[in-house]
Amino acid sequence: MPLDRRLAGILLHPTSLPGPFGIGDLGPQAYRFLDWMQAAGLAYWQVLPLGPTSFGDSPYQCFSAFAGNPLLVSPELLVADGLLSSEAISPPPFPANRVDYGWVIQWKRDLFQRAFQRFRELERSALRDEFEQFVTRPDVLKWLDDFALFMALKDEHGGQPWYTWEQELRSFRKSALQKARKQLADAVEFHRFCQFLFFRQWDALRRECHRRGIEIIGDAPIYVAYDSADVWAHQKLFLLDDNGTPTHVAGVPPDYFSVTGQLWGNPIYNWKLMERQGFEWWIDRMRSIFALVDIVRLDHFRGFMGYWSVPYGSPTAATGEWVRGPGRKLFEVLTRELGSLPIIAEDLGEITTDVVEVRKEFGFPGMRVMQFAWSVASTDPFVPDPNNPFLPHHHDANTVVYTGTHDNDTTIGWWRNSSKPEERTCMQLYLAIDGNAANWDLIRASFMSVANTAVVPAQDFLGLDSDARMNFPGRPEGNWTWRLVDGQLSDELARRIWCMLLLYERCANPPDFVKQAQPKKPLY
Repeated sequence: MPLDRRLAGILLHPTSLPGPFGIGDLGPQAYRFLDWMQAAGLAYWQVLPLGPTSFGDSPYQCFSAFAGNPLLVSPELLVADGLLSSEAISPPPFPANRVDYGWVIQWKRDLFQRAFQRFRELERSALRDEFEQFVTRPDVLKWLDDFALFMALKDEHGGQPWYTWEQELRSFRKSALQKARKQLADAVEFHRFCQFLFFRQWDALRRECHRRGIEIIGDAPIYVAYDSADVWAHQKLFLLDDNGTPTHVAGVPPDYFSVTGQLWGNPIYNWKLMERQGFEWWIDRMRSIFALVDIVRLDHFRGFMGYWSVPYGSPTAATGEWVRGPGRKLFEVLTRELGSLPIIAEDLGEITTDVVEVRKEFGFPGMRVMQFAWSVASTDPFVPDPNNPFLPHHHDANTVVYTGTHDNDTTIGWWRNSSKPEERTCMQLYLAIDGNAANWDLIRASFMSVANTAVVPAQDFLGLDSDARMNFPGRPEGNWTWRLVDGQLSDELARRIWCMLLLYERCANPPDFVKQAQPKKPLY
């Protein structure tokens, strides 16, 4: 559905779903989550990038921009497929409210190996036929073989990044690749099998979303990880030297939040070569993402107009410079090849005029974050800054409003721990509230907004403090671990959200469902 109706959604990455297997997955708990969403009247499920995570477990640093994350594969569904016994998936005592990635990776890897052995023992079956169809799909063929070999070689090299391998492999030399494919044939097939499992379970879950009238908002980082199959297999598409070392890397310049800027370290695209090739890699990437999700939040949209380029080896981002990006040319090609682009432009931070012009030209909604709305005018500590675009009266219909994002503190955590006194006063005066339920204050303000789309992190619906925060930008470890505990998303919470959505004309449920679900007593 285009983002042109008043609807609302929830931000919750699948790793945060509850369950006994150490990490959220695509099994029964995901389907129960859809039950809860439908009862709450929510139309959008927003997730983070779905790729296989690398060092630091960040979904924004993946081994592939095309592959799926096998850690999301449900052991229970593998039992249903006859690939594992119910006894085989008895889990160790994983923590219930967070992900211990090291433990989970080791345990699930063993499960997948056993499932793979069972799969290879099967005679011709529907499951085998599905596998053969998957690995021969034209879109999958463009990346699967390179990715599976990349992962098999990483296993062979003890997990070391590709740019430390032998020169023949590091430079993606054809003869070395043929030899490796032959020597590591079983390992390559194992990684192809893991991708098959992910896509099979994800596609089934997405079909169930559509059956319920729920659409998935995905997330596409602008850059890819240096240690990824994408860079290894397409080195000419990135600014690398002859040894595969980046000449320049990505980041953002010094600003109010950091005197040295942020040094992300991702290799910069060779945009000139990409343009000469008709942006083929980007067409393939976006086509692949739209095969997984219905709407894409395009991260760091500003970087397509102009990006901060830092010489490789610089200790901070302060030595970088702005370089012009592909701009509207890229989106003209994508539109011509893929048709209408259901994209949300992440336009946070310092935004230039060309960013706004291109976003509006292609009809991409921008983002507004309620936690950022309460800066005050320099002349009066109680008056909102009139130039703050996040203030609700500055929103427009073609906007997606959030209470906060995965990079923010939870709203309760922000209110208690990091907001300034003048910000709290400004918000109290503007919204005529006392702040004792700051999360519901910002949820209500988001739902009241003229923005067509409102998205709320699950932590804000639950009123959780800073210990439930998903990510601390700049902190190298300990992120992405938060999980729901079974039962937290209660029927009472669903009814409360449903009533508020109905009040502000955002409820996704059809009239017959609404009438049936009508609470028998007021919730407030």
